[in-house]
Amino acid sequence: MDMNQDYNTYSLLLDRTARKVKQYAQKKFKEGEFGITVDQWVVMKQLYKENNLNQTELAERVSKDTPTLTRIIDLLVGKGYVVRQVHQQDRRSFMVHLTKDGSNKVERLLPEVKKIRLKAWENLDQADFNSFQKILNTIHQNLSE
Repeated sequence: MDMNQDYNTYSLLLDRTARKVKQYAQKKFKEGEFGITVDQWVVMKQLYKENNLNQTELAERVSKDTPTLTRIIDLLVGKGYVVRQVHQQDRRSFMVHLTKDGSNKVERLLPEVKKIRLKAWENLDQADFNSFQKILNTIHQNLSE
């Protein structure tokens, strides 16, 4: 067995699948006229879970670099879904909060987003999920050392 060949095949498959998941979700967001992108959703959903984060913490949680997150936040501020407030202890940084409209938007979209995500899991059983979770956790751990 050639580990390099397997590595290349699996890496390409992982990348291809991740892109397909995002493309499918973005298509459904557009068809459903959600009024936000998948990346904007990820930020809003994180703030819904933890609604008092500075931009650095938020960037880490949603795996976005700071410039990308800043652009997403700017768009969400423009839509009235989030606000920035100057950090009380560090006036150079901002805290990001969902507005009431932002919270309402997340609550309305949660069931729709769940349907989109479940499409990827069709035809898989619990053993598949368990193996998949173990593999992804191992890859994550390998890269976290």
